Amino acid sequence: MALPSHISANPAGPSSSRTPVYALVGNPNCGKSTLFNALTGLKQKVGNYPGVTVEKKVGTAYSQHGQPITVIDLPGAYSLAARSPDEAVTRDVLLGRRADTAQPDRILCIIDATNLERNLYLVHQILDLGRPVILVVNMMDLAAASGVTVRINRLEQELGIPVIACEAVNGKGLIELKVAMSRPDLPLARHAWDIPAAIAPAVAELQASLVANDRKAPFIARAEALLLLTDQDSVRVSGSTPLHARTEEILRAWQKRWEGEGTDWAGTLVNSRYDAIGRIAADTILQTGTSAGPTISDKIDSVVTHPVWGWATLGAVMTLLFLSIFTLAEYPMNLIDAQMAALGDWVKNAMAPGDLRDLITSGAIGGVGGGIIFLPQILILFFFIGLLESTGYMARAAFIMDRLMSRVGLNGKSFIPLLSSYACAIPGIMATRTIEDQKDRLVTILVAPLMSCSARLPVYLLMIAALVPGDRVPVATKVGIMVLMYALGTLGAFGFAWLFKRTLLKGAPPLMIMELPPYRLPRVKDVALHMLERAWIFLRRAGTVILGISIVLWFLSAYPKATEGATEQQQLAQSFAGRAGHALEPVIKPLGFDWQIGIGLITSFAAREVFVSTMGVVFNAEAKDDDTTPLRQAMAAAKWPDGRPLFTPLVCITLMVFYVFAMQCISTIAVVKRETNGWKWPLFQIAYMTGTAWLVCFIVFQTGTALGF
Repeated sequence: MALPSHISANPAGPSSSRTPVYALVGNPNCGKSTLFNALTGLKQKVGNYPGVTVEKKVGTAYSQHGQPITVIDLPGAYSLAARSPDEAVTRDVLLGRRADTAQPDRILCIIDATNLERNLYLVHQILDLGRPVILVVNMMDLAAASGVTVRINRLEQELGIPVIACEAVNGKGLIELKVAMSRPDLPLARHAWDIPAAIAPAVAELQASLVANDRKAPFIARAEALLLLTDQDSVRVSGSTPLHARTEEILRAWQKRWEGEGTDWAGTLVNSRYDAIGRIAADTILQTGTSAGPTISDKIDSVVTHPVWGWATLGAVMTLLFLSIFTLAEYPMNLIDAQMAALGDWVKNAMAPGDLRDLITSGAIGGVGGGIIFLPQILILFFFIGLLESTGYMARAAFIMDRLMSRVGLNGKSFIPLLSSYACAIPGIMATRTIEDQKDRLVTILVAPLMSCSARLPVYLLMIAALVPGDRVPVATKVGIMVLMYALGTLGAFGFAWLFKRTLLKGAPPLMIMELPPYRLPRVKDVALHMLERAWIFLRRAGTVILGISIVLWFLSAYPKATEGATEQQQLAQSFAGRAGHALEPVIKPLGFDWQIGIGLITSFAAREVFVSTMGVVFNAEAKDDDTTPLRQAMAAAKWPDGRPLFTPLVCITLMVFYVFAMQCISTIAVVKRETNGWKWPLFQIAYMTGTAWLVCFIVFQTGTALGF
């Protein structure tokens, strides 16, 4: 059975009266994001596909005549036989399975010229869809440097579609691409390949069922039938349309028959497709030179992936990253803090005293300011991550970490989400969507919040200031205790990953198959766009939640009203928040905490950094920037009813340990709920992290007390 050899018209093309919609698809590391940014610039909208936390990027490009063209950047995929939620979304959008996303009119495929034959597998599957396709052969400069010539005209003749030579990072080929995208009459593919005779009847029967029962167009039905028979099309994500029961029945009947006959139907189809791709590659790839020895990439890899020097390089990169986060971010963080304080002062001067003014200043401005003050650290982190990804080093870092991660049951692909969680667990958890194995992905989600995020820094700094006597904390002491807290969280994440992989989510350590992309100079524009879009996601998802919760917490601390003339601390003590603190005290007293600290634990559930401002209110003090002296003095003077000091060095250490392990972030819980499509795992996460925090703090405090600390 052969697919049709040629269709010259374009019956599926978009109407000239509306904006054409292109889907941009390609393998990971083929330059897809660079091309998307080059076509659309800043005219992009980033969100999530409804029902699944997979990024949806839509941009507007313009033809040579200034006409708008909509471009949907689909997640990278090696095949339409999905292995991860990312690939499942790409498959479902192209097949028209998603009710929330209309099937694109046209498809823009981008492939890596240095790995043409491997990239053509996805292209070959897409051509089966019977949609207008433009093929972009990217990285032509790298192919030429390695002695490979791609015969673009020959490839265009073989496939019967427009083929554009491109160097997206340099902007070469963009004009020709825009001209091709503007064509109203794109031809359909002219590729042909033989479906093995043993499989052909099943393809025909499944195609007929998909047309009749699932209402698929004939070409889409044939392509989907081929995908179903690869026996890898098992990833389903929320929002996708399920198959009709009759289609499922036909599929299972054929699979049962082939199992009885000993037929490897999936392998037969894949091999047949690769045979067809091999013939195309043989006609279009010309080796014009021979390798004269190791390439520059090979020489760099001999160092950065070395068993010894690789770890030294990774350590140097991580040291530079964290030094930048803790030093370069200080000035903009102070500036944001000063601006938010000035805004609060302006509101106080412009409005008459009362609950509305307090709501705006303490609830809205204070809550939002407490979140966005960490934006510089988020920007710096994602600038570095974008830099490492665009140069090609990030894949090497994951490769280096694979051996260590495998000891706890994960692989190197979990390294990137965990690294992102040092800035904020929200983008770290979102980054797990590239992990194919669902158990590994879930384990990574469950342990990501244990990595000490930037929101813990104010708590650590306050406790260190209260812990050390004197007006100034020595830098070495601050750094040493800080490193200890970060190490404790990292070891906790690895320990629980090891435990979960051997109990709840038991499974064999996965093999990591990761492509090492070529090294390239970073494109500053792409890095900046990546940094800005991540910052916006952080502000939109974390900032809005913090704002809402802060307003609720303000209400709880302001009502019911105390008698006239009561101090701010007296008002807090008898408020709903104060009553909650008193109710919590029996649970936290074995940890050395009283009801006042309990209020901080409750309010910091909105965001960990809220603990500092809550302590300022509780003890009628205020911390400004890094000068925590007023609050530190007030905390030093705090006593238990029997006159014992409240904030002893042991209590300060115990509080820091609590914030290392406790799930004190409602924004993270909301993201985990969206990632896992339910409340089961977020509630489990709250229980195991809070339980661990209590138990470890109990051991630390009681042991320290017994030893006389």
